[in-house]
Amino acid sequence: MSLETRPVTVNLGPQHPSTHGVFRMRVTFDGEEIIDVEPIFGYLHRGSEKLAEERTYSQIVTLTDRMDYVSSMLNNQAYILAVEKLCNIVPSPRGVWLRMIASELQRIASHFVATGFLLQDLGALGTPLIYCMRERENILDLFEMLCGARITNSYLRPGGVFMDAPDVFWPALSRSLGDIEKSIDEIEDYLSGNEIIFSRTKGTAVLSSESLVNASITGPMLRASGVDWDLRHRNPYDYYSEITFKRILHTASDNYARYWVRVQEMRESLKIISQCIKNIEPGPVRPSFDDVPRLVRPEPGDSYAAIEGSKGELGFYLVSDGGISPYRMHVRAPSLINLTLLREMLVGELFGDLFVIFGSVDLNMGEVDR
Repeated sequence: MSLETRPVTVNLGPQHPSTHGVFRMRVTFDGEEIIDVEPIFGYLHRGSEKLAEERTYSQIVTLTDRMDYVSSMLNNQAYILAVEKLCNIVPSPRGVWLRMIASELQRIASHFVATGFLLQDLGALGTPLIYCMRERENILDLFEMLCGARITNSYLRPGGVFMDAPDVFWPALSRSLGDIEKSIDEIEDYLSGNEIIFSRTKGTAVLSSESLVNASITGPMLRASGVDWDLRHRNPYDYYSEITFKRILHTASDNYARYWVRVQEMRESLKIISQCIKNIEPGPVRPSFDDVPRLVRPEPGDSYAAIEGSKGELGFYLVSDGGISPYRMHVRAPSLINLTLLREMLVGELFGDLFVIFGSVDLNMGEVDR
């Protein structure tokens, strides 16, 4: 006997714990099958791009680290590169190596958070999330040594970084690299071969590489489809052209592939940090104030700089009218771009897989509602 069913529309969020922030989905179900999805955001809007018009170029750094507050150092890096390009600033070598170390540590921390919450969405009841957050906390300890803050890290400055790393930072960093590697091994041993994770993530929310490219999606989501696109390799910035690392690729382009790429990229970030430590030499961490004054005043013009953020291409576009503040600032936020195909990922899947699929995107609503 067949039962008659009627579509039901349900609001999920903006307060739902698995929406990873103040995000709302209006989802239409036919039984357990998802037949339509309408993403709704805007609840967290803070006007960071508009606020930048009233702040000096250095003061804007504190706005960038509050956008994606899980990737503060990377946001600093993208913005500072745009300022240096606009002002023709040649950064201090030691400052560049330090910000590369900070940025790769931040990438690891962000991927740990993405992995932990994905497993939480799978129903792991907190234990894997706590293990992942433990390593993020260790990285935040290192950030506190660098800049005195743990989450909103306004560490980078035009021409380098705010201050040099203290002597206690380097042995702590060495210990942390070993601890992080062990934690990644634990994730691989306990989770990457887990049958439950296989059954819940493999073959779900498959996206073609063509659709990802057409939607301008970058980062781990794109590389999980087999597309070799990483700005650290394709368009090197800072000193990435002087180091070597492996670009992690998968071809399945499903939830498991996106999870696996992030885990393996953490290993490559450890290798990058080790090379930075070998290459860094004593010296100033930023140019003198005679070369780069506190109030930079670039010539009228514009600039765009992009980095390989933890979630994809993160870019800042700045327009100068010759003043001490930008005339306009716009951010290419990968969290927003990566939501483009959310409907395509969810339609046809089951309700039980909804939050797992959403978690595999890895987004931060502070960056979406900037």
